[in-house]
Amino acid sequence: MRDDVFPDHVADRLAALPGVRAVALGGSRAQGTHRADSDWDFALYYRDRFDPDDLRALGWPGEVSGLGDWGGGVFNGGAWVTIDGRKVDVHYRDLDVVEHQLAEARRGRFGWEPLAFHLAGIPGYLVVAELALSRVLRGDLPAPEYPPALRAAAPPVWWGQAELGLAYARDNHAAAGRLVETVGAASQAACQAAHAVLAARGTWATNDKRLLSAAGLRWVDAEVAAWSAAPEALVAGVDRLRDALAAAVTAAT
Repeated sequence: MRDDVFPDHVADRLAALPGVRAVALGGSRAQGTHRADSDWDFALYYRDRFDPDDLRALGWPGEVSGLGDWGGGVFNGGAWVTIDGRKVDVHYRDLDVVEHQLAEARRGRFGWEPLAFHLAGIPGYLVVAELALSRVLRGDLPAPEYPPALRAAAPPVWWGQAELGLAYARDNHAAAGRLVETVGAASQAACQAAHAVLAARGTWATNDKRLLSAAGLRWVDAEVAAWSAAPEALVAGVDRLRDALAAAVTAAT
């Protein structure tokens, strides 16, 4: 099957499932940044009910999770399957949840949730970002602009978390020469700072893959790579990182 007809083939099958109101293509395939071997990311938007067994019944080989199996919250489950030799991710999206998060984002409010593979966790508005960056294949979905209230409110929240984590790492890990713990905290703080920068710019982000690069913070690699476990040097490294990240966030806001 050719790539130009593959999305419609999948969308037709997903849109026919009970409860599904819309289907969208997301990720790099929707944004035109994909490689030849990139996965295909689809989201099915349902109202009131959705039964993953209906998706399993399509017979696509792979893993189909239950609702809530991916940590609950806004990112409430999905499937990793193979269709016509292609790796495909299917995400479940509850329209009631999505509409609530959109309304909250427009008021400048959002929550934070831990999620596997995301160093800084995810904001509730991730599902709004998906809407903004996806290509709707079936049904009707909003295409939201970045809310001005969120641009104002999100950066200090993200940077506040980053600054708190760096302060703790400096005094409790770096001062004791615990390199692994310090680097871990620094990595999380860098991602939180990147969220702050992107929010200030009104730029949507949906995962960690290009987060630092999009925010212009790829230089953190070189800073952290130069660290050693010597306590004084490690403390100095955290201080440099904090100051540089603070400057980046300030410049963006």
